[in-house]
Amino acid sequence: MTLNLTRRDLLRFSAIGLGSASLVAIAGCSTTGTGTGGAGAPATGGTATDFAFASWSLSEEAPKPVVQAAIDAFAGEEGVSVDTVTFPYNEYLNQLTLQVRGGQFAGAVQVDVAWLAALAALGKLKDLGPLAEGRGYTDAALAAGRLDDVQYGLPWTIGAIGLIGNAELFDRAGASLAPASIEEFEEGLRALKGIGVTPYAAATAAAQLKDILMWMQSFGSPLVDGDAVEIDDEASVKAVEWYKKLFDEGLIAPDVDRFAARNLFAQEAAALYDDAPVGVSAVQAAATDAAIVDKMVPISRPVANAGDAPVATLWGHAVCVVGGDGEGTAAEFAQWLTSDDEQTASYFEALSLPPATQSGLESEAVASDRFNAEFAERITATATKNPFWGYVNYAQMETAIAENVQAVLIGAARPADALAEAKATISGLL
Repeated sequence: MTLNLTRRDLLRFSAIGLGSASLVAIAGCSTTGTGTGGAGAPATGGTATDFAFASWSLSEEAPKPVVQAAIDAFAGEEGVSVDTVTFPYNEYLNQLTLQVRGGQFAGAVQVDVAWLAALAALGKLKDLGPLAEGRGYTDAALAAGRLDDVQYGLPWTIGAIGLIGNAELFDRAGASLAPASIEEFEEGLRALKGIGVTPYAAATAAAQLKDILMWMQSFGSPLVDGDAVEIDDEASVKAVEWYKKLFDEGLIAPDVDRFAARNLFAQEAAALYDDAPVGVSAVQAAATDAAIVDKMVPISRPVANAGDAPVATLWGHAVCVVGGDGEGTAAEFAQWLTSDDEQTASYFEALSLPPATQSGLESEAVASDRFNAEFAERITATATKNPFWGYVNYAQMETAIAENVQAVLIGAARPADALAEAKATISGLL
C-alpha cells in the first residue's frame, strides 16, 4: 500500500512522535558563561501565515535563483507571502544580530553553523527539536545545529572547508595531488608557479584569514586546550612563519578572500584554493571552461608528521527560527527546505551542496557525484569544529587572529609578536 502524504501531514505526524532521530549534543558548547536557553518550540500545524526569511545566499549570484525558487514554491503551495531579507555574507551576522536584538526581525534565518552560540545568546531562537523528529537528518548534521541541549537549527547542508586543486594544472606542473608532507606540498607550489599561475589562492584578506587556523592545527597546535588559548605556541608560530614564506615567494597572493579565490580558480589563474562544496557552483558560474568541474580534485591537507589526521574545518549552514510573527509557518518552511527529498535533491543538483538527511545522501544524484564523493572521503571525514566556535564572541577572536596574521604578511609584525598580541586580545575577550 502506498501512502500519499502532504507536507503538512508529515509535520503533524512528526509532532506526535512518528519516528525519532538520535540527537547528539554539539561538542564544545559556549564556555563564556552566557545563558543560551531557547525560546520554546514554535506553534505549528495551524493556518499558514506570512513570514520573513533572511539569507545571505540571496545576495550571491549562483545560489540566489535556486533559493528564490524554493521560497516561491513554498509560498505558492501555502498561499502566503515571504518577505526576504539579505546581506552579504561578511556583513550578515552583524546585521542580523542588530535586527534580532532590536526586535526588528522574526522568521526563518539561514545560519552558518559557526554562529549558533552568538545568535542563541540573544534568547530569541526557537527550539526546533519537535520539527527534527522523524525527518531523517543524520546525527552529525543534527549535532551541528544543536547547542546546550537545544536544537536551534535544522541542518540544511553539512560539509567541510578543505583544499581543492585543478588536476590539469597540477599535471602540467608535475605537482602531487596527494602531498604526503608540508614540504612536498610546498615544492608542488613552486612547480605550479613555474607554469605561470598563482599556485595557491590562499586567504590573505582579513575576511577569510581565519583559514590560517587550519594550518596552525596542521603544524600541531591545539589552538585551544581546555580553557587556555594556545595560538602563540611553537606550532602556531611555525605555521605563520611558513605562511609568510609562501607570501614572500609569491606562492600565495595578497588581498585574496573566498570570492576572489573562486574567481581566480575559475579563470584557471590559480591552481589551488580552500573552499566548501558550495564553491563548485560559484566556480562553474565564473569559469572560462564549462568542464572545469571535471578538473576539480579535493586534496587532503598535508600533515607535519606521518600518521596525523588531515585537518579540515567543519562547514555548513542550518535554518533557525527567530520567535515572533509568522514563526509557525517559518518553522514549517525550515523543515521542508532542509528535509523534503525533492527539494534537497534539486538544491544539490543546482549547487552541489550535500543534503543533511540520510535519504538525501543515499540518493543517486549524490552517490554518483565524483567530486562530492571524493570530498567526503578526503576532507569531510576528518573535519572538526573550530574550537573558538564555542565562545559567543568567537568572531571577534578570529578577527584578532586575522588582523595580526595580516600584519605579519605585510611585514608590519613578527610572527611570535603578532600571535602574542592576538592571544592577549582574546584573553581580554574571555
